[in-house]
This record gives sequence, C-alpha cells and structure tokens, in this order.
Amino acid sequence: MLWFKCHEIIPGFILALIYVALSLSGVFLYMEYESIEDVDTHCRIAYTAERNTAAFRQRNYSAFVVGFSGEVGRHLLEVLNRAKIFGKITLIGRRIIKLNNLGPEFEQRRVKFDLLDDYADIFEGIDYGFCTLGTSHGSVQSAEFNRVDHDYVLKTAELAKAGGCKHFSVVSSHGADGNSSFFFNRAKGLMEETLMQYNFERLSIYRPGVLLCNRQEHRPGDTIFQSLLRPVAYFFPTAVTLPVETAAIAMLNNVVVPNNRSVDIYENKAIHVVAGMASQYCPPELVPLRHYGNSFHRKDHDSEF
Repeated sequence: MLWFKCHEIIPGFILALIYVALSLSGVFLYMEYESIEDVDTHCRIAYTAERNTAAFRQRNYSAFVVGFSGEVGRHLLEVLNRAKIFGKITLIGRRIIKLNNLGPEFEQRRVKFDLLDDYADIFEGIDYGFCTLGTSHGSVQSAEFNRVDHDYVLKTAELAKAGGCKHFSVVSSHGADGNSSFFFNRAKGLMEETLMQYNFERLSIYRPGVLLCNRQEHRPGDTIFQSLLRPVAYFFPTAVTLPVETAAIAMLNNVVVPNNRSVDIYENKAIHVVAGMASQYCPPELVPLRHYGNSFHRKDHDSEF
C-alpha cells in the first residue's frame, strides 16, 4: 500500500516540485533579462511619443480599427478615446455593438467579412489602420482560424492599402514563422510575409506573448491558465506575458512617432518598452518623463492617455 510509504513519497514529490520550480524560474529569469535588439529605438518611441502627441493631434488624421470587439481591440479603443489623436475613427465589424463613453469621433460600420470587397469604400481616404483580428488557440487548424487570422487580415490590409492607408498596424503572435512546423505559428508567419509584400509606407507587426486580460466571456480553462501565469507576470513581467492594455499603448505610441523604416516587428519584450512600461531597459536620457504605471486605468497618473 502506498500510504505505508508516505514518508518516502512525499519528500520526493516535494523535491521534484522544487526542482521544476527552480528550473522554470531559471528559464524565466533568462528570458526576462535577455537583450532586446535595437532597444534604444524602442525606448525613443516611448520617450518621443509624449512630445509628439499634441502635434500629431493637430493634423486631424483618420483611422480605422478592425477587430475592436476583441480584448486587444477593446483596450485600444479606450486608449484612443483618452488620447484624442484622430479626428475620425471608423470601427469595422460584423455587428454593431454597444460602446460606452466613446467620443463623437468614433463611428461603427457593419460589414460581412466574407464579402469585404463590397465595402471597399469604407477604407477610402483613411490614413491609419489597426487590425487586431484573431481567434483563440482553441481554433487552431480549424477553417475559422485560417479564415479570420489569415484571409480576413490580408483582405483588410489589401483594401486599406488601396484606400490610401499610410501606416498599417497588426497584432500577430510570438513565434510567427512561415517555415514553422506548428500550424499556428506558420499561419501567422505567412500572414506577415504577405503583408510585407503590400508595401505600406509603414507596417508595424506586434508579436505578443501570452496576453493577460479579464475576458468578457467566461472561459474556465483560460481563467485557470491566466491565474497560473499571474505570479510569473509579477516576478518576470516582460518574459512571456503582456497585458492587453500595454499592447494598446504601444500601438498608440508607435503611431505618433515618425519612423523612416517601412517594416517594424515588435516582439513581446519590445512591446513593453515601446509602451513605456519597461524603462529599466532604457538609458537614462530616454526614460519617459511620465511613466504610465502598470495600467492606463490608474487614476493617479498625469499622462494625456
């Protein structure tokens, strides 16, 4: 009987747990302090965004957001609403939803994504595009995943380019690689490669790690998984996780700062830096004057956002 050997099993089990915890901590520690390619450029975006906001706002640019009902999209709307940097923002989705406390610059347009060519006029004359379309990992290898994460994204970009969009920003995924043996990563990578062929004046690709959010829809498995990751995010905030509001702020910061490069790819850690949430990686002269804190929902910060 096993219970006769509890004095042998329990200590061994505890030692195994300690070993696993220490091993994982070592991996996360390495990822947390792994160097960031072109870190000064990323730091400069967060630093300069604070100074460029007013001038950008005066140009009265227009923008569209596709995927605004998802978690990243929803937080992006909140950030855009606070910043007031666009004269008009068109929200493109498959249904009209109730949006609370948004300014008069926001306008919803309902479309059928399978017939998106029929709505090409919506994209005419819009300067900036944000695409946060995406399905969950649970839909991997399904027709829905390929249709939404690949086909709809590319069709949106195609119409945006034809309509005059100058800067297209898209949320992809960590590990995106057109040559990957994993279906999810390969599909995301192929989507990125095709986008680069559209030759936007600026294309910004964001590759977040595990997105942390309080989902509006209840998913027990996702809730448990995120609960397990909270301690990791606390001790190793930039290693593998990314709060959705941080992603939204990074997208906004990047838009208001001029950039001569046609394509930028921001990995998870770089997104934290661009958002001004990881100033420890920046030289002192490029630390943002006003730190946004852990969330733009804080009421005690003095940021315009």
